[in-house]
Amino acid sequence: MSVAFEVQGLPITELAEEFGTPLYLYDGEEITTRFRGLRAALHPALEVFYSLKANPNISVCALLHSCGARAEVSSLTELVTAERAGVRPEDIIFLGPGKSRAELAACLDRSVHAIVCESVEELGLIDELAAGRGVTAPVALRVNPSFQVKGSGLTMGGKPRQFGTDEELLLAEGRGLAARYPHLRLMGVQVYLGTRILSEESVVENTRRILDLAERLAAALDFPLETVDVGGGLGIAYFDNEKDLDLGVLAAGINPLIEDFVGRHPDTRLIMELGRFLVAAAGTYVTRVRYTKTSMGENFAVTDGGTNHHMAAVGIGSYVKRNFPMAALERLDEPATEPWHITGPLCTPNDVIGKKVPMPPLRAGELIGVQRSGAYGPTASPVHFLSHGYPAEVLVLDGRAHLVRERDDVDVLLAGQRLYRPVGQGD
Repeated sequence: MSVAFEVQGLPITELAEEFGTPLYLYDGEEITTRFRGLRAALHPALEVFYSLKANPNISVCALLHSCGARAEVSSLTELVTAERAGVRPEDIIFLGPGKSRAELAACLDRSVHAIVCESVEELGLIDELAAGRGVTAPVALRVNPSFQVKGSGLTMGGKPRQFGTDEELLLAEGRGLAARYPHLRLMGVQVYLGTRILSEESVVENTRRILDLAERLAAALDFPLETVDVGGGLGIAYFDNEKDLDLGVLAAGINPLIEDFVGRHPDTRLIMELGRFLVAAAGTYVTRVRYTKTSMGENFAVTDGGTNHHMAAVGIGSYVKRNFPMAALERLDEPATEPWHITGPLCTPNDVIGKKVPMPPLRAGELIGVQRSGAYGPTASPVHFLSHGYPAEVLVLDGRAHLVRERDDVDVLLAGQRLYRPVGQGD
């Protein structure tokens, strides 16, 4: 009898039968274990804020919050999600390069810990909105530093970017910056250098430089350093020749930096933002093979879900297109003897989530899993292409499976549309 994939003792065949496919399956035990392991390793003064963009499912957010995570949000819906998941406003920061008036107003009305401002022009808008409410807005400056990122799979700073304000421009503003905006309280610095970092040494070096920059900037602009957000960007291994970060090595490098900084700034709140690192390994995207075929000597398995749900598996943002770890979920112990292209139902040749993936001989009806898929899944994908909609999402916790997002059906997909028939056409 073949060995089948299971989550907390629940067989994948039973889960697929109950909830259907395609399906995102999250192992809650993996999420909590990863968070608690990280929390135990890091200096206690360094708070972990969950980046909802990685996986904004409200139940995933609530689970992490129950372990002690705060929240970093980048839209009004993410803000409300964090609130409904139980996160207090004082444990929420809001960032993003293109915030709307409504989003900024919501931050002020809810008294979030900090609005992370990404341009001088945005300072003016926040000041205007705060003045209209008779409040003082807490603002952390997102800085695009002059130094280059190290070890990142996707660079977010240190180069010309839409994110943050250049370090040189802020230093040139000097002490006059805060004076121009009387309804703001400059109170912190945020720097996010990049993502998918798999080098402990790089994380440590980036953190050291960010802490130094925060001190220099606060002194030059003359504001109290109430908060420093060192970004994060901790990666996980997806591909061959990659390995996960060693938390012991990471902590040995970063904790002395935090201890030294806390000694100089005992009242400063220190933040690390993490998304992918907390949830990616816990997720499996489950699809079912509808058809198998051979084309010009190559094998294809056409499944019921593809890049419409899992665009990250294509390698967006990466120069080298490599496969996520994948498996025939009902036959984990069978040798992978054949190369297979794993494709979806879309009418585009780009709908390939795995190229020449080693698999046992595949057949219609069996389940394929894309592993390490708990981050940047459906919400980072074109889910409405061909009007397929969102897949179901299931969280397994304490040995029980919970439907945490219903699959879109035809009525849901058409609910927001309005039919207009030109005069004289139709009944």
